[in-house]
Amino acid sequence: MEPSAVGIRLASGVVAPLVRKLFVKEGPGAGLVTRPVRISGLVSFKGEKRTLSDKDLRKLAAELVTRAVRAAGPGERPLPEDEESALADALATTLRGLGELDMDDVQAVLLGHSALAERLALAAPHTPRALSRDAELLHHALLGTACLHIVHFFTQRSTFVARTLVEQTRTLDGVITKIDEFLDGHPSPRTADLAFERTYLPYIARKHSRLTIYGIDLAHSPDRWPLDSTYLSLGATSPRPRTAFGLSDEWLVGGGPPLPPQRADRALADFDRVLLRGVAGSGKTTLIHWLAVSCTKDPADTPLPHLYGRIPFVLPLRTLTRSGGALPTPDRFLAAVGCPLSGAQPDGWAERVLSQGRALLLIDGIDEAPEDDREAVRGRLRDWAARYPDTVCIVTSRPSAVPYEWLADDGFTELSLAPMSREDVAAFIQRWHRAAAQQNPADLDRLGHYEHTLLNAVRITRDLGRLATNPLMCGLLCALHRDRRGYLPHGRKELYDAALSMLLERRDRERAMVPTDGVELTRQPKIQLLQKLAHWMLINGRSEMDRETAIATLAAHLPAVPDAARQGGPEEVFRHLLNRTGLLREPTPSTVDFVHRTFQDYLAARATVQQHDFALLLEHAHHDAWEDVIRMAVALARPDECAALLDGLLAPHAGIRAAEARHRKLLAAACLEHAAELAPDVRARVRRFTRDMVRPSTPAAARALGWIGSIVLEMLPDPAHASDDEALLLAITATSIADDMAIDYLTGLRDRAHHDIRAQLAGAWRHYDTARYARDIIAHLEPEELYFPVTDLEELHTLRRLGGRPHLRIAGHFTPEQLIEGIAPAEGLTRLWLAYDLGASMEWLSAFPKLDTLRVGRRLPPVTGVPDGIRVIQ
Repeated sequence: MEPSAVGIRLASGVVAPLVRKLFVKEGPGAGLVTRPVRISGLVSFKGEKRTLSDKDLRKLAAELVTRAVRAAGPGERPLPEDEESALADALATTLRGLGELDMDDVQAVLLGHSALAERLALAAPHTPRALSRDAELLHHALLGTACLHIVHFFTQRSTFVARTLVEQTRTLDGVITKIDEFLDGHPSPRTADLAFERTYLPYIARKHSRLTIYGIDLAHSPDRWPLDSTYLSLGATSPRPRTAFGLSDEWLVGGGPPLPPQRADRALADFDRVLLRGVAGSGKTTLIHWLAVSCTKDPADTPLPHLYGRIPFVLPLRTLTRSGGALPTPDRFLAAVGCPLSGAQPDGWAERVLSQGRALLLIDGIDEAPEDDREAVRGRLRDWAARYPDTVCIVTSRPSAVPYEWLADDGFTELSLAPMSREDVAAFIQRWHRAAAQQNPADLDRLGHYEHTLLNAVRITRDLGRLATNPLMCGLLCALHRDRRGYLPHGRKELYDAALSMLLERRDRERAMVPTDGVELTRQPKIQLLQKLAHWMLINGRSEMDRETAIATLAAHLPAVPDAARQGGPEEVFRHLLNRTGLLREPTPSTVDFVHRTFQDYLAARATVQQHDFALLLEHAHHDAWEDVIRMAVALARPDECAALLDGLLAPHAGIRAAEARHRKLLAAACLEHAAELAPDVRARVRRFTRDMVRPSTPAAARALGWIGSIVLEMLPDPAHASDDEALLLAITATSIADDMAIDYLTGLRDRAHHDIRAQLAGAWRHYDTARYARDIIAHLEPEELYFPVTDLEELHTLRRLGGRPHLRIAGHFTPEQLIEGIAPAEGLTRLWLAYDLGASMEWLSAFPKLDTLRVGRRLPPVTGVPDGIRVIQ
């Protein structure tokens, strides 16, 4: 074969993984830059970020030569075997010239791959001269192919490049696709892989591009909504790096949390492996679907262009582990989740995608795997991390399902979905009503009124504000508020009862539905039967059950529900519950689950309380999957039952560890706020048993106490008698409770001179009512060496009304114009900390004549245009 023709025989799946190794691994800020980046700062074989040695670079070049020779096929060797080593040396030398180029990534893309190859060749003109003619031709072909993928890599890597050079990006995609299509006449695994992926990616887009918004499935409305128009990216936070005391150096020096919450999907772009924690209803599964769909889009059409070219595998553990066991092997990924394309995938396709570093593994719900299976899941994840180092992997879990740093040794970064901020809640309510209006334009006036009154209600009504912390609860509040003409129930139990009434009783009536399956059940029989299914899932440690098991469970209980038994057999009743309640769904044709785990837990709690099976709850109280069930059981139980349950949580329990016993006692404290009626002596006993347990000894323990809820504020010791170290931990605990009740406790800490305590209080501002927190806390904090955070215009203007502060931390999205107008007096600002990328040059800082220091967060791109006289600390 002619050596110059070998380049076109190399498919993208062969070259791209090798090319990626020439550049530094995408770290913080990668993919999200807003300006060009110098190529010499991207290469991995020079500079401070060097990860590729000269020997490694030579190995990479040798691998490219070897792949090219193999691609030529039997009997078509393009050059003698003894010349391969010399060719590899020459190719490595030429590629090393990338580190000396005086250009940035945008200039490289504009130059084009052919001209870039020529520029590299001219930089080392003597390199190929020692080669034979055939080797020199092959060197030229391989260099051109490598440069094609290098330029394509730049378009994929950077949001800035992808958005500003859309046509070049598409042209490169077309060139690479044509090369791959050329191989159609020369059968290879890559040819079959490409053909299958062209079918698989549209399937993923269709399957995951719609989402359920609870409550907008009433009259004249569909059940599912376009993900693009309704998705709301929530905030994500990461644990702080630790020093000996437990706080990061940036925390101790800079003041305030070093990493403010970022949009979750953007935060995930900073890491290749993430364990994402979030409470029930926080949007973990919706985020997984959003990431999967983003892989299928053109870089110019998605806010996540760094995912372009990746092949997503969505692996819900509730489905994968319903029969026990660990995660499936790659060849079984599609079959295990019921993908109809599983039989069409080429042999070894999933393994090749993973090995080439093109996969995005989205593993949803560690907490939905039985506890006995979680170690097997971790073992499989560890194997994959070692075997497929370039694969991006996102794992989700409820907060307490697995220990802190459960996967840290395998390179996983932990992130937590933050509760919805005031701005998030307002945005969700507005989007909900906008979506509802699109489906029912005749209701525009009333929907506008409902939106306005609900926005006011969640701002001024404490109980509603405490409920509106995640998308599920916000959706229910919106639906019930509309359904009940502006009336809302108070408390979690009342909210779930009202939601069940809406979904089980009023849904079909408002749609004027008539029975089509011969079964017409009222609300109570539906609840009784759904409870049986939820109870089975609870005691069997499952979030999903086989259709046959569901039907058998109904068959066992139908005789006790005569209203249902006389209308049909278990098969007919199951079909009715599936199609007409809005609470069940079929993730695959042979399985069934609840539309959300929260409803499953609530119904399981109802069933357990009705059966007086409190011994079952106490037997499993130290298991994380039972936490919400027990809280709801306390809300549902009679006063004497509630007292017995709480006393049982406090009592010793055989066969459990000390940490589990502590967990049970803290769970009793967390249940107090859910008890509608409880004898004072029982409440006092719970507080007496747990008071000493809410004296945290580490920052991690202090933050963990926040899950108990506002009741912990009543148990914390008086901060007036605490040392500074103890007071800091108390401040961390209190600010972990996003309830305005915490403000009263924090007033006891506001006059402390200790820098870290002041920083903790200042950094928590965004979790509380802006005006009240500013009046009761911010106004009292000594400003010396303290950065005050601002995340939105309301905080910025509030701080201005307080007279401004000399040191500010920008932790939200602002325009330069908003900051120039909002920071006053201008001459009072001396230090500014950017913890959020404003996407603009810094010339605007000249508006502040006494500004002498600009701190830039470690995860942000370098700033430009900083006026003279301002020191920059990155």
